[in-house]
Amino acid sequence: MTDEERIRTTHIGSLPRSPRLLELLQKRQNGVDVDEDEWNVAVADATRNVIKRQHEIGLDIVNNGEQPRVSFNWYVADRLSGIDGEREQSLWADLAEYPDYAEETFSTDVIDLSTQPVVTGPVKYTGHEAAEQESAAFFDALDAVDTDFEETFMTSASPSVVATTHVNEYYDSHEEFLFAVADAMSDEYELIAETGATLQIDAPELLAAGHADYADHTTEEFKGVTALHVEALNSALENVPAEQVRLHTCWGSYEGPHHLDTDLVELLPELYEADISGLSIEQANPRHQHEYHAFTEQPVPDGWTLIPGVVDVKTNIIDHPETIADRLKRVANSVDDSTPLVAAPDCGFGTQAGLGMVAPEIAWAKLDALVEGAEIAVEYIH
Repeated sequence: MTDEERIRTTHIGSLPRSPRLLELLQKRQNGVDVDEDEWNVAVADATRNVIKRQHEIGLDIVNNGEQPRVSFNWYVADRLSGIDGEREQSLWADLAEYPDYAEETFSTDVIDLSTQPVVTGPVKYTGHEAAEQESAAFFDALDAVDTDFEETFMTSASPSVVATTHVNEYYDSHEEFLFAVADAMSDEYELIAETGATLQIDAPELLAAGHADYADHTTEEFKGVTALHVEALNSALENVPAEQVRLHTCWGSYEGPHHLDTDLVELLPELYEADISGLSIEQANPRHQHEYHAFTEQPVPDGWTLIPGVVDVKTNIIDHPETIADRLKRVANSVDDSTPLVAAPDCGFGTQAGLGMVAPEIAWAKLDALVEGAEIAVEYIH
């Protein structure tokens, strides 16, 4: 369960963005022209800053904090063709039962979360230059900061998160739309893999769509949908080695009721069909802290690394390192001794630009507690 008597640490992609970068992201999102040199300098400065902070905290596996992206999924509008316009988005089923809360909680000056982008034409990957620029900025910043991390990763949206968060008005069916997106996104996956970084696939919909697009489906029906989504992901990953891919899924990184979430144990068999070698799943979310039991009932595949979320990203309470260690201990006792663990937060700290539920400095303090908690956990486990 550990690597050389220690538990390594990472995070799940998005980190707090600087006020200057948020201002520029808002302008770009609203169609305002932004000076390209100013943009590049802001991205480079913000990327160097998050790398320095990760180094100071002592994280082992790091990335660029998704600094130049407006969100973990909607950034694809700049990298895929066929996306044009928007449509009002329905509240997720759990939030629909508490509409007043939802209205006052989910607001941001950068992106409008009450709408969804619309696909009106063929989806093709057109983002090679943008992806290469983001990658280059990351590795340039790593060189400039002169740090020596154990591993790096870069994130990319799953085919199914694109297909479930964008409205299809072009393809004849969800399946046709899904596999068109998979074919397009494969370019980005291969581009990231070629850098040598680990590719993290962001796929919250594999769990979260059960109380969103498929809230009126039975559990068995939703399992079939998840199986289809995993099939599309595997198609997109055909040319990427499984040992270079980790998958993040969750029930949605928002502070909401979550009382309609699908149970993890029901969906693990579908997730285990993914062509990956690392799996990140929430374990600090109060709705799901008990679900470490699921790994006993549905054992993690041989050769996989489990990346349990042991820090809550939806509250400004700084998780106590001992609490983090307890969460890690529970998970460690539920998996085979040969299963490596990497400690992480439940999700990102800035999945949507401008909608950080945790204050930036508190987010960094939570990551600091994560590192300390992982060190304590080793004493408990061994």
